[in-house]
Order: sequence, then structure tokens, then C-alpha cells
Amino acid sequence: MLDSSIVFVDLETTGANPVDDRVIEIGIVKVTAGAIEYEWDTLVDPQTPIPPAIQGFTGISDEMVRGAPTFGAIADEVAARLGDSLFVAHNARFDAGFLKSEFRRLGRPFPSRVLCTVKLSRALYPQHHRHGLDAIIARHGLACTARHRALGDARVLWEFMQLIEREHAPQTIEQAVTKAMKRPKLPPDLVPDTLDHVPEAPGVYVFYGENEVPLYVGRSLNLRSRVQAHFTGDQSAGRALRIAREIRRVDWIETGGELGALLLEAQLVKEKAPIHNRHLRGQGESCSWRTCDDPGQGPSLDLVWVRDLDPRELGRLHGLFRSRREATNTLREIASAYQLCPKRLGLEAGRGACFALPLKKCRGVCVGRESAAAHDLRLRAALSSLRLKPWPFAGRIAIREEDGERGREYFHVFDAWCHVGTESTQSGLYEAAARRGDPVFDADTYRILIRYLAREPKGIIDLARAAV
Repeated sequence: MLDSSIVFVDLETTGANPVDDRVIEIGIVKVTAGAIEYEWDTLVDPQTPIPPAIQGFTGISDEMVRGAPTFGAIADEVAARLGDSLFVAHNARFDAGFLKSEFRRLGRPFPSRVLCTVKLSRALYPQHHRHGLDAIIARHGLACTARHRALGDARVLWEFMQLIEREHAPQTIEQAVTKAMKRPKLPPDLVPDTLDHVPEAPGVYVFYGENEVPLYVGRSLNLRSRVQAHFTGDQSAGRALRIAREIRRVDWIETGGELGALLLEAQLVKEKAPIHNRHLRGQGESCSWRTCDDPGQGPSLDLVWVRDLDPRELGRLHGLFRSRREATNTLREIASAYQLCPKRLGLEAGRGACFALPLKKCRGVCVGRESAAAHDLRLRAALSSLRLKPWPFAGRIAIREEDGERGREYFHVFDAWCHVGTESTQSGLYEAAARRGDPVFDADTYRILIRYLAREPKGIIDLARAAV
């Protein structure tokens, strides 16, 4: 690979969105026949203020870019320097996406072949979890004299490529490069560079069809990889084929990690009711069995709808079912297994013996052979495995979720199994903690949080104690 012409490129920008943000610095290291041909860098006037966070991150201020050329002024030179060389960048979707946007504003194409060193690192060093530039520098002992400056980062990529050449056989590198540069075949009605803008980050994605009709909502710890997988598998039959035919646009929202993605997916499926999502829908039809207050009266259970639940009474509830039919069928199976009376459970109407008594599947509470108290005691034992868990905290909590690769943190606030909201700042967190209003129970949020807490997670903040 090093026998060809390569340009190692890095950009600094005013933000992360190539549509709205602009380039403020370009660094290029051109390598020909395995040796540096030249290094080139320039500041760029974005013609918009640089956010303070970006100034602190890069060290590039508004004063530094004032008087620098605009991108339009250097577009010819940048295009000439890129030429037909292989374009190599770390998280190349970001750098190539910004250059495509800058050239598109000028009505010009961006024809470069692109290789992402994040993908290359994942392919060649799969035993490692992190492949951000800081992780690669630390892991391989690389030197960077100007981190978060365009030319400094471009030099690191050249050093990394030389290390790869030393540590791997040419055939291994060739296979990894081929895999990293492979592009999926997109449905005909999608914009060709759709995937270039999808981030390699945790989050939720939405496919839209004609007239902005929601088709499908999904989640992933790597949005770009997951969205791409929809178009690299078998699209010849089933749901994949229908989605491929109908899709017109892809949208996404980044989250801090898996928990945030699960919560947001459940929320968006209910809000948007996408055509091809069968799970997480029908919250209004979800129901649970509730034990009666007076065990001397029958029936001993009643069916309550999730939409009407008070989250603080979960200790009396058993099971979360997606329909009345599912709840009833489950109760019938329990009744048969534990010799419970269908009439006492409200599954049969009328007077006298139930239909299960002659079959010896009822102990006779319906005809006075067994007391209601004894029957209901066995009922509670039979239902014990389905009993919903009471809220184990004194009040509201937050779960901190950190996106280490991007230096972001999110706080998911919960009260009585209900998701109150997600905040990205400490001030927003404590505002959410103090916000009044009755929490709204959601069966899917309950399931998500039960599974999450079972893992003995870290980062739980007791907001009741924090407020004190």
C-alpha cells in the first residue's frame, strides 16, 4: 500500500455537524512511494464564531483565523493536493464528510477514495476495545507533538501506518484495507453519501419512507455500523426487502451508551409507531394482574391496564403482558398447574362447580371444599415469580452514563421505575430531580431498568440524598 500515493488528512472544525459547522484548519501529509513528499497545513476562516468549547479543545481562537483564507479561496489548492491519492483519516467519515460539504457549497465534487484508520485498527487489532486516536497513541507508543491540531494529528496517522506495515503481513493489511473501504449498496432512493454522516456512536436511528412516514426505529452502540448492516445483508425477501423499497431518509440521535439507546428506542417507537416495528408498541394495551384488597371476596384478581397504573403500587401487581389474551392465557396455565379455581380467578362465570373440578384441576373452593383463604394463599405462591418489584430507592435516582470516546456524560433520571428524563449537565440533573409531577409508568422502561440494575451497575446517584 505504501508504494502508492497517500494523503493523511486531519481537520479541525467549529463543531460535529458537516451541514452546519465549518472547517477551521486543514493538515495534510502526502506520502509517495513510502516517503513523505510534503507536509501542508493552513488555518481557515469559517466566517462564523468558533464556540468557546472548540477554542479550548483545539487552541484555535477567533483571532487566529481572522485574516486566514476562506475555504473557497483555497479550494483549488486543497483539491490539487488531494488529487487522486488515497485519502486516509481517523474517523474518516468526519473529515471526508466536512470536505464533501465544503466542496458541495462550491458546486464541486469530492472524488477521493477514502480509508478510515479507525476501521483499519479494529480489523488489525480486534483484541482492543478502544480505537480512538488517543487510545492508539497510548497503546502503540506513538508521538504527537500537537494533539488536536490538524498537522500534528495527520503526522500521527502516517506514523501509525508505518507501524502497521512493520507488524503485519502485506496480505493481512490488504484484506483489512479492502474490508475497511467496502461500501454497502444503498437503496436507490437514498442519497448516495447517507452513511458518511451517520456517526460511529451509540444511539437510535429512524428510517423514513414516502411523505416522512416512519418505517423502522432501531438502536446500536455503533450507529453507522448498524445502519450499514441493513444494506449489506440479504435484501431479497421479508422485512429487509420492504424497508429497502420504501426507505427515503435516515435520521439518528446519539446517546451516551446502551441504556440511553434502549430508553430512547422505546420512547420513539411509541411516539412514531413505525410500520416495521412489532415490539415495544401497544403500551396502551399492556396489562397486569392485581391481587384484591379483600381476600374474602371473589374474584381474587383483577386485570389492570398499564396506562392506569400507579407506579407506587407495583408490589400488588403480577406480570406485564402485552395484551388481555396473553394475560388470560398465562393465568389459565398457572391455574391448571396449581389446581386453582377458574371461577375464583374470574376466568369463568356462573354458579356452582367450575369446569376444572371434575378434572381434578381445582381443589373445590367453588363448592366449599377449600377455604378462600387457603386458595388465595396458593395463588400468591403461584404468582410469586411474576410479582413486580417495588421501587428499591427512597426517591428519585440518576444513572450516569459516560461516552468515553467523545468525553460526554448523560444522566438518566428515574422515579418509581419511570423515566423522568435525560440530562447532559449537572445543573440540568438537579433541575430534573426537583421537577414536580406524577411519574408515568411504562412497561418497557420497567423491563429495561430491571435488567440494567440486575447487572450491579455503577454510577447510580441517589438524588434524594444529594438534595439533602
